This record gives sequence, C-alpha cells and structure tokens, in this order.
Amino acid sequence: MEKIYVTPLSGRYASKEMNEIWSADSKYSTWRELWVALAETEKELGISITDEQIKEMKEHINDIDYDVVSKREKECRHDVMAHVYEFGTKCPSAKGIIHLGATSCFVTDNADIILMSKALEVVKEKLVLVIKNLREFALKNKSMTCLGYTHFQPAQLTTVGKRATLWLQDLLEDLEELEFVQSHMKLRGCKGTTGTGESFMKLFKDEEKVKMLDKKVTEKMGYNKVFAVSGQTYTRKLDTRVLNVLSSIAQSSSKFANDMRLLQHEKELEEPFEKGQIGSSAMAYKRNPMRSERINSLSRHVVALSQDPAITAMTQWLERTLDDSANKRICVPEAFLAIDAVLILYANITSGIVVYENVIKTNLMKELPFMGTEEIIMNAVLKGGDRQELHEKIRVYSMEAAREVKEFGRPNDLVDRIANDESFGLTKEEILKALNPDNLCGRAPQQVDDFVKEEVDPVLNKYGNLINNIDVEVNV
Repeated sequence: MEKIYVTPLSGRYASKEMNEIWSADSKYSTWRELWVALAETEKELGISITDEQIKEMKEHINDIDYDVVSKREKECRHDVMAHVYEFGTKCPSAKGIIHLGATSCFVTDNADIILMSKALEVVKEKLVLVIKNLREFALKNKSMTCLGYTHFQPAQLTTVGKRATLWLQDLLEDLEELEFVQSHMKLRGCKGTTGTGESFMKLFKDEEKVKMLDKKVTEKMGYNKVFAVSGQTYTRKLDTRVLNVLSSIAQSSSKFANDMRLLQHEKELEEPFEKGQIGSSAMAYKRNPMRSERINSLSRHVVALSQDPAITAMTQWLERTLDDSANKRICVPEAFLAIDAVLILYANITSGIVVYENVIKTNLMKELPFMGTEEIIMNAVLKGGDRQELHEKIRVYSMEAAREVKEFGRPNDLVDRIANDESFGLTKEEILKALNPDNLCGRAPQQVDDFVKEEVDPVLNKYGNLINNIDVEVNV
C-alpha cells in the first residue's frame, strides 16, 4: 500500500479517463502545448524564432522530468518557472524564447480551462448514458401502476415509469445547463501580466499584432472564443459556473438515490446486487442500497465543493491575488472526479434496477380505498349526490378506517362504510369497479410516451454516438 495519502476519488471511485485528464502529465503537457502555440504565433507575427526551435519544443511536449522540476521549484518557489527551466534543459536551442512575453497565468489559466472543457465532455457522455438507461426503464414500466407519495405518505396513484420521468427531467435540465456552459467556454488568451498586453506591446510595437496574437493562439488551442478582457487571470466566475453545473447534476443524482433508498426499503425497487456481494459484515441476509448511498455521499461532496469557487470569485483583489491557486488546484479536479464517480454509479444502477411487481401491487392494494376516494365522490355526484357533503363523509369514514388499520391491525373497511351509506347511491360492486388501479393513474402511461418522444429522444438522437464505448464499471 502507498505510504502517503491518495484521494479515494482517484484510486477508488472515478474513471481512468477522468483521472488522466487531471493528471500531472495532462496538465503540464498542456502547458507545453501552449508554449508551442505562443512561439509559433510569435514567429508568424515577425519575432525571430526558428522552425528548429519550435520543432525541438514539439518533440519534448510529453518528456517531463519531474525530479528536475521538483528540485528547481524548491529553489525558486515558482512552479511555472520550474517547468520553464526543465523544458529549457530539454530544448537548449529554444530555451531563450520559451514563455516569451507571457505571464504564468498564460499557461496555468488557459490549461485549466482546456482541462475543464475536456472533463465536461466526459461528464456529458455519462449523463447521456444515464438518460438513455432511464428512458428504457420508463418505457418498460410506463403502465405499472403504483402508489404515489407526497410527504412519503401514500397519495394518488402513478406508475413506475412516470416516476422515472421525474428523474429524467432533472437530468435533461442539467444537460441543458451543461451545454450552455460548454458553449461559453473561453480561453484567457495572451494578455500579459495584468491583462493590458504591455509585455507584448514592447515585443511587437504593433497593437494589431498584439490583438492578433491573442486570437491566433486561442485558435491554435482549438477555441474560437477568448475573454475580451482579463486581469492577470480569467474571471473566476468561470470556475463558479462550471462547478455549479456539476453541483446541479449531483443534486439530481442524489434525489434519485434517495428515492431508490426509500423504494428499496418498501421492497418495490432494488439496485443491482451481484451474486457474491456482501450487504453487511454482521447481518448476512441484508441487501443494502450501498450504491445509492454512495451517490448521496459523493454528491454531497460535489455540492460542498461548488462553494469554493464562489467564495474565491467574490474575494479576489483587483487584477489578481494568489489565494485562489491552492484552492482551485483541489476543488476543481475533485469536483470532476466526484461527479464522474456519481454518474458511474447512476449508470450502473439504472442499467439493472430490479422491479418487484407483486410487492408494488400489495402495497397499492393496502391503500387503494383511500386512493380512490376522489373517483368514488365523482361517481356519487353523477348519481345526484352533493360533493361537499360526500367529501366530508368520506373524510370521516377514512379517518375511522385508518384507525381500524393502525390501532387494531384490522383490514381497511372504507369500502363497506361507503356502500352502507345511502347518500352515496353506490353498491359495493360499483365502488370496487371504480377502484380499478389502472383507471386511477390519470395520463401517466401516455405522459411517459409523450415525454420520451418530445423531450428525451431528441437528446439521444443528438448525442447517441457519445455513449457507444463508455466504461461505467463500478470498482468497489
């Protein structure tokens, strides 16, 4: 085992793909790609930089000696300059033009935005996969009538599939927000130490070339948008926006996980449980909803982390202060690793939710007379009854029937009480016919069909190709 702390997010929960995005190699090779793009553009705009120097830099983008970097950083106490130094040892002919005219945030900020953009795409892939899984579950169970719950008390009937559309709708809202964030990702660009472009003005002595530098470097890194103005850093509002969408996904995921835990307690639904899986170290019979609980746990962390960039954004001084740096090194990667783990779990659960139809029906039938009271009232009114009078009578009868069930453990006798009251004008047979569960869930099945056709399928038609080779294996 390791002798130093390693975050469980990388070693235990998140995917290899997400871990690689936030790895040291990914970060620092991106810095080098930025230095290459800067040198190439400076050469194109007239600075004396040779093709050989640029070629040398390109050959060593992924060749990083971390021991040299660590030793140099201990001496200079500056991570960027340590990497400039180490890059220079690999590229002796280019040593003098690496980082020419740039400030540290040219590499740190632009690289962070690039990594966040890559990570958002991974999040989107897994989000779409969960949407696909829930679509299939909703359609399969669109007509399976079940108790609805308000306040976790039995309420009017719904269907298992209709309930799944509520989870789906939250995720579609999250996807829309994620798309917005992706469409507004901009690089910081090349704006010098305090964002004025002063160093580049000294270098080029031409304002149009300085403006072109900003634009061309951005394009070379694959972006068509750049912040129009900056201080030393891009606005930290961007980090807030990005982590807010991760928080929103976490909120939706945790809501689903809570619902699964409640329904597993009711023995109506159950998350997948492998043949050799152990539910409890002491109670061998247990089948705990551990994946749903882990979603809750990790989602809580994502929501909490989203507060970090918000506080950073509101406390930055003037053109920049360094109190953002250590914080964002932690909260941004961890939020992505955690939401990645959440979506892996969410996709895993939704690919194999177990539905116990007989338990659902048993739970429904215990409460059915109460659930059908509005239907009984409407039928009685059609026979000439007074709705207000009948409503009050059913309220009283319901309280009495509930007392029989709760205090004495007797069967629910609400139907008999109503049938024996002539003011309703209904026979017991007519009441039982009105209480057919399949006729008491409104448009639920049709709502599932409409929702899938109008809201879900357009998303899957747009992004279905993203989910062909996604690995959502749960490690533990």
